[in-house]
Amino acid sequence: MSMSRIGDSQKRAVAHVALFPSAGIGHLVPFLRLAAMLASPNCQCRVTLIAVQPPVSAAESNELSTFFASHPQINQLDFHLPIPSSPSEFADADKPDPFFARFLAISSSVHLLHPLLASLSTPPLSAIFADFAVAADINRLADELSMPLYIVSTTSARFFSLMACLPDLILESKSSEDSSIQLPGLASVPISSLPPPFFTPDHIFTAHIRLNAQFLSKAKGILLNSFDWFESETIAAVNTGKVLAHLPPFLPIGPYEPCKAVVKAGSYLQWLDGQPNESVVYVSFGSRTALSKEQIRELGNGLERSGCRFLWVIKTTKVDKDEREDLQDLLGSSFLERTKKKGLVCKAWVEQEQVLAHPAIGGFVSHCGWNSVTEAARYGVPILAWPLNGDQKLNAEVTEKAGLGVWMRHWGWLGENLVKGEEIGDQIVELMQDKTLRIKAKKVKEEARKAYEVGGSSKKVLLEIIENH
Repeated sequence: MSMSRIGDSQKRAVAHVALFPSAGIGHLVPFLRLAAMLASPNCQCRVTLIAVQPPVSAAESNELSTFFASHPQINQLDFHLPIPSSPSEFADADKPDPFFARFLAISSSVHLLHPLLASLSTPPLSAIFADFAVAADINRLADELSMPLYIVSTTSARFFSLMACLPDLILESKSSEDSSIQLPGLASVPISSLPPPFFTPDHIFTAHIRLNAQFLSKAKGILLNSFDWFESETIAAVNTGKVLAHLPPFLPIGPYEPCKAVVKAGSYLQWLDGQPNESVVYVSFGSRTALSKEQIRELGNGLERSGCRFLWVIKTTKVDKDEREDLQDLLGSSFLERTKKKGLVCKAWVEQEQVLAHPAIGGFVSHCGWNSVTEAARYGVPILAWPLNGDQKLNAEVTEKAGLGVWMRHWGWLGENLVKGEEIGDQIVELMQDKTLRIKAKKVKEEARKAYEVGGSSKKVLLEIIENH
């Protein structure tokens, strides 16, 4: 990496890193946190964040505006997409996921970044840190600019390893749910944990991963929002060449620190202030997962049956700008009235890290998106894992193995089963009363703290990348 020392041996050139996230809040947030870490006094990098315009969701727009307002030292480079997405060649083209379609639009436009990045001269650009979703196209651009490239993973080391191996896997049928596939040097992956699109080679999700995985060997390293202790076996297997000989090293630099943006306290935080310590179960399935109306009602039934205090964030559409129904339509005014002393239901965006850091939170019902997992790890909040799509079953496996949570495997993928309220309620009670799990989760919190504090394993890796020793 060209972030080498120059001139006086006691001084080094200021590193200038360009960060290039892809679409969706789940991809944007880790890049914002990484940008803030790089620009911090510990790292002292010059940081340019490429902001793709326009964002798909309102949440992305809000996060970007808040971030740049609170981090004026970070250079904002707006990248307006001139090329519309054209997913017609993919199997699901009749109704493509808006975020997957945006992945294609960004990839198709990467070459237009060349003059923008070449013009960055205060100081000259040292490296590009880019999302896996643009690996194929950003690799060509990095070559043209003679620039070292690091790929930023927005998932677990476990799932990233699966993506890296995907071009070499032949997945023709998911009929044998009890069978598994073997990845070199890693624990086998149950067929039931593979995202269903993986069995359709020309599905937009699958084809995009296969394409980008083929260019990983060109990168200098893969930055993980994880830490050695949390995924030690997978990280060690990759870094000793057991998984794929050409795969760059995994560089665990997480869990990422909060951006420390100034955020107005929401009513939900004021409500949490009035609850006893570790008494509230937080329920959220991320920024782009929408449950069916039937499942929402069963979940409400389960929360009410549990008798636990709860903070529940409801989402009914993939893209937040499409939300139309109000809470009374979804849950009924009688539910809201019956539970008003025990729970709070939100349909608006919440600052999840602030929620998980709150002393009133005692458990987390989560889809196991990787940002959610690493945030829960940072604060030692036990998870009831309910993975719904994508990487989430493998993330749930990591969560359970580390002692951070429990996983209801038989609840299945989103839409496979209607999980009944009685069972949900029983599991929530168990989550909130499991003292052994709470102790294990606090152990995860302690190991996470050791990794990200000064002198910790993750902090050392990040500084080594910058210093290029």
